[in-house]
Amino acid sequence: MTATTLSLPVERTRRPSQSRAEAVAAYVLSAPAIICLFGILLLPTLATFVLSFTDWQFGAPTLRWIGLDNYVHLAGDRVFWKSLTNTVVYVAVVVPCSVLLGLGAALLIEAGTSGRAFYRAAFFLPVTATLIAMATVWEIMLHPSIGLINVLIEALGFSKQNWLKDPELALFALAGIGIWQALGLNMVLLLAGLKSIPRDLYEAAAIDGADGPWTRFVTVTLPMLGPALSFVLIISAIRSFQVFDTVAVLTEGGPNKATEVLLYTMYQEGFGFFRAGYGAAITVVFLVFVLLLTLIKARLAEKRVHYS
Repeated sequence: MTATTLSLPVERTRRPSQSRAEAVAAYVLSAPAIICLFGILLLPTLATFVLSFTDWQFGAPTLRWIGLDNYVHLAGDRVFWKSLTNTVVYVAVVVPCSVLLGLGAALLIEAGTSGRAFYRAAFFLPVTATLIAMATVWEIMLHPSIGLINVLIEALGFSKQNWLKDPELALFALAGIGIWQALGLNMVLLLAGLKSIPRDLYEAAAIDGADGPWTRFVTVTLPMLGPALSFVLIISAIRSFQVFDTVAVLTEGGPNKATEVLLYTMYQEGFGFFRAGYGAAITVVFLVFVLLLTLIKARLAEKRVHYS
């Protein structure tokens, strides 16, 4: 009894010092990551935000504080609203199509008994390829006269199309390339989600009478796939908003601004017209828009997600 009583004050005196030592060690070990996070992400974001309130031109030795003038000009800029509309249309086409096709590919591969490794590699190949190089291949395939796409369309009895020069088709042609690139990553992520579903749930569903493929999918697969599906939706939306490579290589925003998207407008303003302050304002709007979209999607997805 005496020994226990005497040991309590010693433990109480050691615990605060031990906690401080652990806290110091935690800060020291996490310091490199914090410095990298601040230097690579937070500092450039803050610099862009400050720059958006100036009239600085790329390469100019001086700048002037102009307040909200860039944002006021942005509100009346037809090119900005056109690029924002094109971006929204692109996302609205690419995200649902790539997610649904990725889910279909994942279900077919998971249900198959042979060739799984081959199909996984084949679908994932566009993700590993350099999109700028693949954009050149797509430019040849979409050629108005000798392109493979038009050759197949003509063989089916339809007329050839000038995919990248037609204002009504160019954006959807780029969206098709975006779906082709995003499908593989979505398939792999959803395959991982399918692998994590316990087999016991399917057996329990069969006992309860849910023995059909569609019934099993609706009652077991889709609810349990909620976390993976929510993650895939958010990642696909963010990646789609960041479309730039195919626009820069294939159309350069044309024809007649039909494929101009936000990132390409930022690039043009900052490095084409050297209006860095105005380009920074577009960047801030882009970041806010993507952040709001991510928060809305995450909030809506949580209502339909089952984690256990």
